[in-house]
Amino acid sequence: MSTASPTHRRLELAAAVLLAIAAVATAWGAYQARVWTGEQASNTSKATATRISANRVAALANRQVQVDVATFTQWLDARTVGRSELAAFYRTRFRPEFKTAFAAWIATNPFTNSDAPSSPFEMPQYRLRTEARANGLEVDAAADTDQSKDANQRANNYMLAVVLLATSLFFAGLSTKLEGVTAQRVILGLGWVVFLGALIWLATLPVELTT
Repeated sequence: MSTASPTHRRLELAAAVLLAIAAVATAWGAYQARVWTGEQASNTSKATATRISANRVAALANRQVQVDVATFTQWLDARTVGRSELAAFYRTRFRPEFKTAFAAWIATNPFTNSDAPSSPFEMPQYRLRTEARANGLEVDAAADTDQSKDANQRANNYMLAVVLLATSLFFAGLSTKLEGVTAQRVILGLGWVVFLGALIWLATLPVELTT
């Protein structure tokens, strides 16, 4: 009996095993690539929505600043010309956040103290909640964008792994079509090397089970 026959059978068995497990690994890699693509789309949508909200809140903060500047300017003009009742009228209409900064500014004696800040807007007490909220939303949007980029990279990594696994499948299938034992061993061995390398790399990639 020829010694080639059992060798061929062993090689065919090795090829069959490679085809089976590589097919499963390829399916897993393709599934993970799809899941991470979904994560990317989700995080991109979140970042966009959060950024829109940040812009709206920032616009509101700008309008509040404009109101504060306008009422303070009117108060200052009224005080300068000695119209105390009109000055009091504007002062009572300061926004609550501005009133805090205004009171702190008045306490510095700005009309007699040359070292005092030039306006309440330079006081540390002048803080807008809307501005802080807009900044927080922008931070959240940036974090979502970073997560989107990470998810995209992970999806790309899985797709590359799928390509490598498909290459090992190609080599495994090709080896069964060859007649020479040496050629079979070389092609099949190459398929196993590619598969094991892809499998080891695949094992290092993060796993996500939900979209």
